[in-house]
Amino acid sequence: MADARGFLTVGKREDRARPASERVHDWADVYEHPDPLALRAEVSEQARRCMDCGIPFCHSGGAGCPLGNLIPEWNDLVRRRRWDAAADRLHATNNFPEFTGKICPAPCESACVLSISDETTGGSVTIKRIEKTIAEVAWQEGMVEPKMPAVRSGRSVAVVGSGPAGLAAAQQLTRAGHDVTVYERDDRLGGLLRYGIPEYKLQKSDIDRRLAQMRAEGTEFRTGVDVGVDLGVADLRARHDAVVLAVGALAARDNVVPGRELDGVHLAMEHLVPANRECEGDGPSPITARGKHVVIIGGGDTGADCLGTAHRQGAASVTQLDYNPELPRSRDDGLSPWPTWPLVMRTSSSHHEGGDRRYQVAVQRFRGNAAGEVTHLVLAEVEVRRDAEGGRTVVPVGDDFEIACDLALFAIGFEGVEPMALLDDLGLSTTARGTLSCGSGWQTATEGVFVCGDAHRGASLVVWAIAEGRAAARGVDEFLMGASDLPAPVHPGALPLSAASLSAR
Repeated sequence: MADARGFLTVGKREDRARPASERVHDWADVYEHPDPLALRAEVSEQARRCMDCGIPFCHSGGAGCPLGNLIPEWNDLVRRRRWDAAADRLHATNNFPEFTGKICPAPCESACVLSISDETTGGSVTIKRIEKTIAEVAWQEGMVEPKMPAVRSGRSVAVVGSGPAGLAAAQQLTRAGHDVTVYERDDRLGGLLRYGIPEYKLQKSDIDRRLAQMRAEGTEFRTGVDVGVDLGVADLRARHDAVVLAVGALAARDNVVPGRELDGVHLAMEHLVPANRECEGDGPSPITARGKHVVIIGGGDTGADCLGTAHRQGAASVTQLDYNPELPRSRDDGLSPWPTWPLVMRTSSSHHEGGDRRYQVAVQRFRGNAAGEVTHLVLAEVEVRRDAEGGRTVVPVGDDFEIACDLALFAIGFEGVEPMALLDDLGLSTTARGTLSCGSGWQTATEGVFVCGDAHRGASLVVWAIAEGRAAARGVDEFLMGASDLPAPVHPGALPLSAASLSAR
């Protein structure tokens, strides 16, 4: 059984990052890669901190992991150095644990019972680190092998989009015996995993080895195909018995303030995608931060990715703006009681590398030179006010002031699915949130067409994308075969547990 007192004797230890002064000069993994045997010993010791509590909120879909990962089970297996069995347990619920182990913000850890009082317990179990280590050991020891379907169904499925939701759905359906073809409009597979997440956070070799496994299992991939343009919907429906839309939610939110048209003012993805392409060997990025005063508008994860990218490109300075007030450093039970996602100040590896963060400020306008290039950003101090219906208004409360700016990046979120001929030809329209709706079986209003991931949920976490891909695969399998043994970790209406949802009960 688990070590119920392990957290009292073993202190919490996270992965150790390489020195910031070193890592900003390359695109390699932020974290150190110690001797494998020493790492396994340390992570096994960390697993002792999991006490296999009676009600493990860490793998509750509402508060913790939407995949339903069997966290206490593989923690105990790691404690006993049963890496093979731990890898089996991990892969039973998660197709791509190396992705979530690197880029998921780990709601499982905030829902860990030890997170009730970090000061008393020493903090949560290092679930994310343990997960990542299990995945790496599984690859190193040859435990990850193709899983071939026992029988072929003779039915064909098209998956449109190769992000985490599309890949998860494709792998599940291939293993169920269907002939699956993944269509991707980009030149490489992976969606935002490939071109949105910087190389220093997720090495693209991780994606490539999973794709090799999927190809060996029988999944087919076609890149450079914009479905609805290069391949018409009539041809798509004629070739396949079902279609899964995993097209993401890439319509970026913009802010059309005076001066927005100046050269040097861009959306975040206009910066991140070519930077990732440069890492892939496609040549220098046309939008670089080298020698520039960079201002990132938006305080979330995408903004932090822009920050780390700007550091590596050699920015002269980087400032990240947020119109919200600075959050507390530790959980406030009034704002976000355990086990909900804590509303706290989050500091990524990129913030440790430099740059300034400014809160309660908002863009008023851009100023430029005679050549039409941005040179300054005019800001105002603001406060966020809420109305009786819960709506938010950002109100200036101080005089305008300006800061130098040669490159401005809007990282203020996404508004849903991009307009595309595919949806029009399928007879589908988006909701008020810019997403695609579906029934309880993940089927849209068009028979035989299913949706999952950000296209259905809106921009969200990679762990939710994988969970929705797995669940939608079951819906497709049931549609094709009348019944299914595939797991469905979430239903279409599932939402993370939040302070707002608790107060509404």
